[in-house]
Amino acid sequence: MTGIIFDIQRASYHDGPGIRTTVFLKGCPLRCVWCHNPESYRRKPVLLFSQEKCQMCGACKMACNYDVHSFSEGTHQIDRSQCVLCGDCVEACVYDALEIKGKEMTVDQVFAEIIKDRVFYETSGGGMTLSGGEPLAQPGFSLALLRKCKAEGIQTCVETSGFAAEALFLEFLPEIDVLLFDYKATDPAAHRALTGQTNEQILRNLDLAVQAGKEIYLRCPMVPGVNDTAVHLAGIAALSARYPSIAGIELMSYHNMGAAKNERIGEVALMAELPNATEAQISAWRSQLRALGCDIGGEK
Repeated sequence: MTGIIFDIQRASYHDGPGIRTTVFLKGCPLRCVWCHNPESYRRKPVLLFSQEKCQMCGACKMACNYDVHSFSEGTHQIDRSQCVLCGDCVEACVYDALEIKGKEMTVDQVFAEIIKDRVFYETSGGGMTLSGGEPLAQPGFSLALLRKCKAEGIQTCVETSGFAAEALFLEFLPEIDVLLFDYKATDPAAHRALTGQTNEQILRNLDLAVQAGKEIYLRCPMVPGVNDTAVHLAGIAALSARYPSIAGIELMSYHNMGAAKNERIGEVALMAELPNATEAQISAWRSQLRALGCDIGGEK
């Protein structure tokens, strides 16, 4: 059983309780206009290029057998339609301007990284978190890894958009100890406009997770001028009131690192680059939610 992984972060403090190892999987059914991990959209690996690191030395062009790299008028051009992701150009670049994101790994290979920090999980109440992308988009691999962790006594956590078939979501729930559940927009039409899908199935799956008694943290990405509407803030408060068993509500304030990443993978960002959320904006969101009776956890 193998999966396509684009990162493994050890000693993570922001993806669930305690000290964690976060495994990022490629592939996602949503296309959030503000996504800060656009390299995770597609399941297959992708070549990243950093123009500011490139010294125009031409080593990549000499190493490539597929005529992917060219140089013109002081810029480095990449023909991604010819790229087979062999990695020869990455090895040839001594300036780290090229990188392939996405690696096929077995469950045992990933678990070998996770188990290295068992002592930290035991002393901090942490464990392993699956993130992405969308972990449920690689169901066989994700389920196998979750089950292996549980069999070894390692706490499991999944960060998910909640967009999955009900039967699949129900199959995952017994393997999850902690659920980080994204809530991106309240109005179904707005949700479709911002993510490419409506939120009806997402809300049904949230209800299933609550009924199953899972430890749930509602994660709310907040993008100034995009989804920080009165309707959405009221929707967050309404969910908090409807499901008092939810362990926490987290506001995930927008940062614009996704714009640069889109350029690095050769794609156009779905949303014009916006400034990062300010402390004043974050404070205003929190105040509005508190006025609606919603208890808000710390910022991420």
